[in-house]
Amino acid sequence: MNDILDNSHFITQSEVNKFLLATLLCGLIGAEREYRSKSAGLKTMMMIGLGSALFTILSIRIGLSSHDRIASNIVTGIGFLGAGVIFKEENRVKGLTTACIIWIVAAIGMAVGSGFYEQAIGVTAVVLLALIIFPFLEEIGDRRFTKRIYRIVKKQHKHGDLESYEEVFRENRLKPQRGKHQLVNNIITGNWVATGTPKNHKKFVERMLKDDDIIEFDF
Repeated sequence: MNDILDNSHFITQSEVNKFLLATLLCGLIGAEREYRSKSAGLKTMMMIGLGSALFTILSIRIGLSSHDRIASNIVTGIGFLGAGVIFKEENRVKGLTTACIIWIVAAIGMAVGSGFYEQAIGVTAVVLLALIIFPFLEEIGDRRFTKRIYRIVKKQHKHGDLESYEEVFRENRLKPQRGKHQLVNNIITGNWVATGTPKNHKKFVERMLKDDDIIEFDF
């Protein structure tokens, strides 16, 4: 079997090892994405890594005078695939992390295909470490710095204007950032982005729900 693999012009034992390593490394990253129910999971990451490794190997074997002839286009081409998982949801852009990981997985596949195994293994370890640790750090940050969007609608000059609500934000230990305000038919509408702990957001909402002057309140 080894003689067939080593002597064939189609595939060598070294290339088989590269395919297996690329599948393993990219599969580990894909498994983490699959566990978190992301749009690009185990199968996607494995295929991207395997394809990048194959393109790199072909680039080396076909482009004898220019080894980057095919592989150089992976960097550009993979960007279109990554763009497909980025989308806007309400006021947030989602999928950026997954798009970046797709780009990194392609780089890992290229590194394996080029024979830079240590670099590929090292980057895979760093990526997995970041994906495991960062969600916990983000959760800690969200507990203290949660951002929410508020919209308040009330009649103009009825028991004060909307600026008085900025004091209510501060009284509840929220940091308000004023957004668009508009006045239509004596109805004034104000928008804020407030930052604070979930507990303080809850206190603010409870206080606003008791305000009879408010016509509409979005939170």
